[in-house]
Amino acid sequence: MKKLIFALALCLFAASVAAAAPLDTFKGQKGKIDIAGGTAHIPVMKEAAKRIMAANHDIRITVAGGGSGVGVKQAGEGLVEIGNTGRPLKKDEISKYGLVSFPFAIDGVAVVVNPSNKIGELSFAQLADIYAGKITNWKQVGGDDAEINVYGREDGSGTREVFTDKAIKKGEVTAKTNVVNSNGAMKTAVAKDPRAIGYVGIGHIDKSVKAPKLEGMTATQENAANGKYSVVRDLYMNTKGKPTGLTALFIDYIFTPEGAEIIKDSGYIPLKKK
Repeated sequence: MKKLIFALALCLFAASVAAAAPLDTFKGQKGKIDIAGGTAHIPVMKEAAKRIMAANHDIRITVAGGGSGVGVKQAGEGLVEIGNTGRPLKKDEISKYGLVSFPFAIDGVAVVVNPSNKIGELSFAQLADIYAGKITNWKQVGGDDAEINVYGREDGSGTREVFTDKAIKKGEVTAKTNVVNSNGAMKTAVAKDPRAIGYVGIGHIDKSVKAPKLEGMTATQENAANGKYSVVRDLYMNTKGKPTGLTALFIDYIFTPEGAEIIKDSGYIPLKKK
């Protein structure tokens, strides 16, 4: 009996050590990490930062948005240690700034409408025509007789780039598009406008917006991961050159089992470090 109790105690001790191990790497460390860029990344970055700073009060981590373009520019110019993007780096960005990328999660981009909208599905062709301004009334796609208010993202947005490339197939976008600057702002705008259509990262979908099927596909992270939903992207952390010190520790933490849980809880699918 004593042996059994000892064995159980040993297992519990080992489990507690394993659980604490990821944050233990920050013991004795001091300094700061500034992070900016893609807004889809913010829930993951903030939760990771919160846990790290709670474990070590000598570390300060700031997390800001601004979009993928901001992430590239600020990381490249040395204004932040990590610049987040919701798209792969372009060749000229790599050559200009010497950036190194770390894809850490899979995210889908979903079309969203107001919950009061009775539309349940759109085709790629209908969506492209809506964003081009060729379809202007919801009754043209089976909805109510109401003008469609189109919402989109700002230049440099990774969410916008994925939506443009994979959902509307690089089609035209009407000049009447209402531009918002983050996934959160998009969700708020669509939630308040019964005639709205927009798009957000799947991880941002909640009861305040509705995601109609797109070409028969249901926008869930599981479908994004298994290939049953095609409007998908990877989320990236980018650094100027190979990361060192606290920055390297932070990136490594995101790829730990604890980091993977943070990613899952934020609505994304974790990737293994390449």
